[in-house]
Amino acid sequence: MTDLSGPATDLFVDFLCPYAWRGVELAAVLRGQDETFRLRHFSLVEGNHAENAKTHNWSLTDQPLDAPDGDGYMKYQTPSLRAFLAATAAAKQGDDAAWAFTLALFRAHHEGKKALDDDTIAAAAEEAGLDLARFEADCRDEAALRAELKAEQDASREIGVFGTPTYVLPDGEAAYYRFENLTRDPATALEWWNIYKTVLRSDPGVATIKRAKNRPAARMS
Repeated sequence: MTDLSGPATDLFVDFLCPYAWRGVELAAVLRGQDETFRLRHFSLVEGNHAENAKTHNWSLTDQPLDAPDGDGYMKYQTPSLRAFLAATAAAKQGDDAAWAFTLALFRAHHEGKKALDDDTIAAAAEEAGLDLARFEADCRDEAALRAELKAEQDASREIGVFGTPTYVLPDGEAAYYRFENLTRDPATALEWWNIYKTVLRSDPGVATIKRAKNRPAARMS
């Protein structure tokens, strides 16, 4: 989405996902501590679509914005597509604009419980301090936005992304990191990030850590 100088950690997100929201919040804090992240998009609707179970036959970017609601993940098809296209348009105003808009939209949806609709997107654009006239013009170039989003989905499949947030480190190591807690504290964010990198690069090659079903309830933010 945004060209950055030097190595960056790619962060694949979907606005539908509360874990992705917490991952973006963590990355946003770490950006102030000499860590570099690049926002990328992965569609959970596309990734979980029944027609893509064995081979890839269904793409979110081929769907109209007036498609009727479906069942399961499909009821999120249009809101998800609308949010992705808007975020792609916002990124045309630079990396800081992309992060400001992404944070504003995630917070509106997951903290403010707002729908991913045109009103919420417009409010997020204003809160992010975007050039609104340019944003609206870029949003109207829907074909170009869909092409960029399709390239993101193609890249995510090549990497093997299956959930959000997925971090791809500059050396190519990649893993899904499910955050049950939210932090905006710099010291805590750095501690969690260092744990992630240590586990990902450790000699045992830990692939899955999943808490037992009857574990004590985690703090949820």
